[in-house]
Amino acid sequence: MKTALSDPPACTENLLAMQDTLDVLGGKWKLLILQYLIFRENDTNTFKKMERDIVGISAKMLSKELKDLEANKLISRTVKDTKPITVEYSITEYGKSTSNLIHHLVDWGKKHRHELLKSYK
Repeated sequence: MKTALSDPPACTENLLAMQDTLDVLGGKWKLLILQYLIFRENDTNTFKKMERDIVGISAKMLSKELKDLEANKLISRTVKDTKPITVEYSITEYGKSTSNLIHHLVDWGKKHRHELLKSYK
Protein backbone atom coordinates (compact mmCIF):
# COMPACT_ATOMS: atom_id res chain seq x y z
CA MET A 1 0.00 0.00 0.00
CA LYS A 2 1.42 3.36 -0.94
CA THR A 3 1.54 6.16 1.62
CA ALA A 4 -0.11 9.48 0.82
CA LEU A 5 1.99 12.59 1.34
CA SER A 6 -0.70 13.96 3.63
CA ASP A 7 -1.01 10.72 5.61
CA PRO A 8 -2.26 11.49 9.13
CA PRO A 9 -0.40 9.65 11.89
CA ALA A 10 -1.37 5.96 12.02
CA CYS A 11 -3.72 6.19 9.02
CA THR A 12 -1.69 3.84 6.83
CA GLU A 13 -1.24 1.45 9.74
CA ASN A 14 -5.01 1.46 10.34
CA LEU A 15 -5.72 0.93 6.66
CA LEU A 16 -3.36 -2.05 6.61
CA ALA A 17 -5.03 -3.48 9.72
CA MET A 18 -8.45 -3.03 8.09
CA GLN A 19 -7.20 -4.76 4.93
CA ASP A 20 -5.92 -7.69 7.01
CA THR A 21 -9.32 -7.93 8.71
CA LEU A 22 -11.19 -7.85 5.42
CA ASP A 23 -8.85 -10.46 3.93
CA VAL A 24 -9.71 -12.86 6.78
CA LEU A 25 -13.37 -12.00 7.42
CA GLY A 26 -14.53 -10.42 4.17
CA GLY A 27 -17.08 -11.84 1.82
CA LYS A 28 -20.69 -12.79 2.10
CA TRP A 29 -20.44 -15.88 4.29
CA LYS A 30 -17.53 -15.91 6.76
CA LEU A 31 -19.09 -13.70 9.43
CA LEU A 32 -22.38 -15.58 9.10
CA ILE A 33 -20.59 -18.90 9.62
CA LEU A 34 -18.73 -17.52 12.64
CA GLN A 35 -21.94 -16.17 14.17
CA TYR A 36 -23.63 -19.51 13.51
CA LEU A 37 -20.86 -21.40 15.33
CA ILE A 38 -20.68 -18.89 18.20
CA PHE A 39 -24.43 -19.17 18.81
CA ARG A 40 -24.26 -22.97 18.60
CA GLU A 41 -21.06 -23.42 20.56
CA ASN A 42 -22.47 -26.34 22.56
CA ASP A 43 -24.15 -28.05 19.61
CA THR A 44 -22.86 -30.65 17.19
CA ASN A 45 -22.26 -28.67 14.01
CA THR A 46 -21.83 -30.85 10.96
CA PHE A 47 -21.33 -29.72 7.39
CA LYS A 48 -24.81 -30.87 6.31
CA LYS A 49 -26.46 -29.16 9.28
CA MET A 50 -24.72 -25.87 8.48
CA GLU A 51 -25.55 -26.21 4.79
CA ARG A 52 -29.25 -26.60 5.70
CA ASP A 53 -29.30 -23.84 8.35
CA ILE A 54 -27.31 -21.10 6.58
CA VAL A 55 -29.83 -20.07 3.97
CA GLY A 56 -28.48 -19.58 0.47
CA ILE A 57 -24.98 -20.98 0.88
CA SER A 58 -23.90 -23.68 -1.55
CA ALA A 59 -21.96 -26.77 -0.50
CA LYS A 60 -18.98 -25.61 -2.56
CA MET A 61 -18.93 -22.16 -0.95
CA LEU A 62 -19.44 -23.55 2.57
CA SER A 63 -16.52 -25.92 2.04
CA LYS A 64 -14.27 -23.10 0.79
CA GLU A 65 -15.19 -20.73 3.62
CA LEU A 66 -14.76 -23.41 6.30
CA LYS A 67 -11.27 -24.17 4.95
CA ASP A 68 -10.37 -20.47 5.01
CA LEU A 69 -11.69 -20.00 8.56
CA GLU A 70 -9.83 -23.10 9.73
CA ALA A 71 -6.60 -21.91 8.09
CA ASN A 72 -6.97 -18.65 10.02
CA LYS A 73 -7.50 -20.55 13.29
CA LEU A 74 -11.02 -19.19 13.82
CA ILE A 75 -12.72 -22.58 13.69
CA SER A 76 -11.68 -26.15 14.27
CA ARG A 77 -12.56 -29.26 12.30
CA THR A 78 -12.84 -32.60 14.04
CA VAL A 79 -13.20 -35.90 12.18
CA LYS A 80 -15.14 -38.49 14.22
CA ASP A 81 -14.44 -42.18 13.70
CA THR A 82 -18.04 -43.15 13.00
CA LYS A 83 -19.72 -44.93 10.12
CA PRO A 84 -20.19 -42.95 8.03
CA ILE A 85 -17.41 -40.59 9.11
CA THR A 86 -18.73 -37.46 10.81
CA VAL A 87 -16.96 -34.11 10.58
CA GLU A 88 -17.80 -31.51 13.22
CA TYR A 89 -16.95 -27.82 13.23
CA SER A 90 -16.63 -25.54 16.22
CA ILE A 91 -15.51 -22.05 17.08
CA THR A 92 -12.01 -21.80 18.57
CA GLU A 93 -11.09 -19.60 21.53
CA TYR A 94 -9.38 -17.31 19.04
CA GLY A 95 -12.50 -17.37 16.86
CA LYS A 96 -14.54 -16.17 19.84
CA SER A 97 -12.52 -12.95 19.68
CA THR A 98 -14.72 -12.00 16.71
CA SER A 99 -17.84 -12.07 18.89
CA ASN A 100 -17.79 -8.36 19.83
CA LEU A 101 -17.13 -7.36 16.23
CA ILE A 102 -20.05 -9.50 15.04
CA HIS A 103 -22.29 -8.08 17.79
CA HIS A 104 -21.48 -4.52 16.69
CA LEU A 105 -22.12 -5.37 13.04
CA VAL A 106 -25.48 -6.94 13.90
CA ASP A 107 -26.40 -3.92 16.02
CA TRP A 108 -25.43 -1.51 13.25
CA GLY A 109 -27.32 -3.61 10.68
CA LYS A 110 -30.51 -3.42 12.76
CA LYS A 111 -30.16 0.36 13.14
CA HIS A 112 -29.44 0.76 9.44
CA ARG A 113 -32.47 -1.33 8.46
CA HIS A 114 -34.62 0.76 10.81
CA GLU A 115 -33.22 3.98 9.32
CA LEU A 116 -33.99 2.85 5.78
CA LEU A 117 -37.49 1.69 6.70
CA LYS A 118 -38.24 5.12 8.20
CA SER A 119 -37.85 6.69 4.78
CA TYR A 120 -40.49 4.34 3.31
CA LYS A 121 -43.17 5.32 5.80
